[in-house]
Amino acid sequence: MAQKAKNPKADNAKGRFLKFFKDIKNELKKVIWPTKTQLINNTLTVLVMCLILGAFIWAFDYGLNLLRALIYV
Repeated sequence: MAQKAKNPKADNAKGRFLKFFKDIKNELKKVIWPTKTQLINNTLTVLVMCLILGAFIWAFDYGLNLLRALIYV
């Protein structure tokens, strides 16, 4: 009996699939992860800046609504 011929496209796809995940693993080894202190500081900085920006947008919107109320009494 003759052996089935392997599908080179299927082998190539499987190889590319495995190479993709090996590459991901290698790239994750290169990442410099932040320390706990850095993570906390960066998170707090982002939260504070979001609050400041939110307050600024709220104040600007409130002022424009007051101005609109004065113009269109």
